Amino acid sequence: MDLKTSIAAALAQKIEGMDADQVRCLLETPPDAQMGDCALPCFKLAKTLRKAPPVIAQELADGLSVDGIAEIKVAGGYLNFYFDAAALAQSVLAGVAAANGQYGRSDIGQNKNVCIDYSSVNIAKPFHIGHLSSTAIGHSLYRIYKYLGYNPIGINHLGDWGTQFGKLIAAYKKWGDDEKINRDSVSAMLELYVRFHEEAERDPALNDEGRAWFKKIEDGDEEALSIFHWFSDLTLKEAKRVYGMLDIEFDYYTGESFYNDKMQPIVDELRQKGLLEEDQGAEIVRLDDMPPAIILKSDGATLYCTRDLAAAQYRHDTFDFAKCLYVVAYQQSLHFKQLFAVLEKMGRSWAKDCEHVAFGMVSLEDGTLSTRKGKVVLLLDVLNAAIEKTSKTIREKNPALSEEEQQKIAHQVGVGAVIYSTLSASRIKDISFSLDRVLNFDGETGPYVQYTHVRACSVLRRYEQTDVTPDFTALSGREAFETVKTIAAFGEALETACEKNEPSVITRWVTQLAQQFNKFYYECKILDDDQAATAARVMLTRAVRDCIKTGLYLLGIEAPEKM
Repeated sequence: MDLKTSIAAALAQKIEGMDADQVRCLLETPPDAQMGDCALPCFKLAKTLRKAPPVIAQELADGLSVDGIAEIKVAGGYLNFYFDAAALAQSVLAGVAAANGQYGRSDIGQNKNVCIDYSSVNIAKPFHIGHLSSTAIGHSLYRIYKYLGYNPIGINHLGDWGTQFGKLIAAYKKWGDDEKINRDSVSAMLELYVRFHEEAERDPALNDEGRAWFKKIEDGDEEALSIFHWFSDLTLKEAKRVYGMLDIEFDYYTGESFYNDKMQPIVDELRQKGLLEEDQGAEIVRLDDMPPAIILKSDGATLYCTRDLAAAQYRHDTFDFAKCLYVVAYQQSLHFKQLFAVLEKMGRSWAKDCEHVAFGMVSLEDGTLSTRKGKVVLLLDVLNAAIEKTSKTIREKNPALSEEEQQKIAHQVGVGAVIYSTLSASRIKDISFSLDRVLNFDGETGPYVQYTHVRACSVLRRYEQTDVTPDFTALSGREAFETVKTIAAFGEALETACEKNEPSVITRWVTQLAQQFNKFYYECKILDDDQAATAARVMLTRAVRDCIKTGLYLLGIEAPEKM
């Protein structure tokens, strides 16, 4: 039961010139439950209706009746609605039960394709915590869009092109050890990359060697390509270990090199349409209100913008997307503004469907991340540390669990803690990474929400099923009522998360649900001698269990049944 929709429909019949959707946008949730469960601030109608807000509120209240609303009160310029707790509980909980673990799922996406470009690790560079935000946000959006009936297409746009690969090969030719690289994979490559930059500071001629080796890659030199593909295979193998731990699979691994043969048609079209012009040897596209987009360097080499133009065109031609999302840090905001502006100049009407889903930067507490200096924290190390800490805690608190159960739960909780910490705040906020903070399971954390799911599961295991009709008036108390209202708000939270590409909306909702249920759990005895009341409380507990599991799933987190 979406009471806000019912209220809006009833009010729209009394407000001339406004439909139900417009009225619904005006409805608010009062900061204090004593002021109602929903309110219409009539100040926003005063200018149109040419009446004082209190007068409007009273006129709208007169004769107004809405199913599921127990009371309607006028307070100054506000029209306040008080929900019928028992009726709402019966409707909401029946809806959750009927959904069979799929509460809130819809087909509003109509199977439209949504390309999501996320994670996008770099070949021959470590998968570090700087990649965590893009990976977690993108994966959560993939699940959210899927849940709402879209057809998401996960794309890992690998960083596999550029002079850095020539530098790495130059370093390998000078100091590389095949056995060590095969054994240590990306860690060994990182050592070579760091050493190259240290040596290049003393001998700048090394940079020329790096550029020469990259030119060999571009020209298809057999040795250069052989080394390059070796490094690529090792990197992807290690990256997929991390993705496996996060339960992430991509539909496509199409990196920058994939678009090498697709750039020339883009350059030719820009030239034919008179959009390219020379500037100090380079070829650029001038743009309004921002620096020009460089398409070709003075030596004719392509850049990120050239490759991304080709990638955007390929994705549109291949998938005919309704949206194309780029989950990339806000440092690249100018790049994407330029990219979309060039597409518009080229006459691509679908440029408006491309969106940069920006997020904040990740830094270490003692400074910024730097691959060149080897100053990184490997994501695999973070995940393993979280699992190890969780494993110790579980062994201490629940020694009766088998070793297999302990390992499974430790993985679910440890990995969940890392993901949750990344998605707990608005994506645009910068993150100062601290392993200690991520592994602190107290407060509003993933383990707290997971433990609430475990608590609900425990109650349900102890319940002996009866055929008695639930007494929903038993859920009229404040703690139960607030829990029901939180469940009822899930659909709205889900659509907001999708509309804003903001998984933290789901994080906040599932945290609030856990908090409300825990208050209910401590204040109300769920299983007692009153079978009808018990049946209602159990129905609420089961709904909480299902909804927490769904919320965590949409964040990319598992919901253990024991801890």
